[in-house]
Amino acid sequence: MSTPTPGQTVGPFFGYALPYDGDSELVPPGSPGAVRLSGLVLDGAGQPVPDALLELWQPDADGVVSRETGSLRRDGFTFTGWGRAATDHAGRYSFTTVAPGPTASGAAPFFALTIFARGLLDKLHTRAYLPDPGADRLLESVPAERRDTLVARPDRHGFVFDVRLQGEGETVFLRHARD
Repeated sequence: MSTPTPGQTVGPFFGYALPYDGDSELVPPGSPGAVRLSGLVLDGAGQPVPDALLELWQPDADGVVSRETGSLRRDGFTFTGWGRAATDHAGRYSFTTVAPGPTASGAAPFFALTIFARGLLDKLHTRAYLPDPGADRLLESVPAERRDTLVARPDRHGFVFDVRLQGEGETVFLRHARD
């Protein structure tokens, strides 16, 4: 038997090693254009996962992918397009950010999410498309009956995107080219 690698030993150590000030605030709350992306992380039985960690990657409102540094030390004005949020005891997470723009003509805007949680042997990747995404090559490659698991719902603060790790209504997860 070999020694587990870091990718095989996920959590539940997130609360100790990974949070930092402003981790889920890609923009300060109240900034012009600020929205909230929030939701629940649920297990296969529909129960909340209280110790998951989500990382968000996104372009800015104009669809430009940031090359700025500084995600770990927020300065209050530089948009880096990356953040991290832990779930609370009820399985809720929340990011303060801007609605992403499309990165190319004909592409639907989306948030890219990576999920880490106990019981997972490796991280999971998914996308949270904005409501009414229209045509998108990746989204159209997903069976029609499962596409809604990749689309966020609007709410008065921004968007809601629940992640179901398995079971009925399981979120579609993607294979990342580097994994």
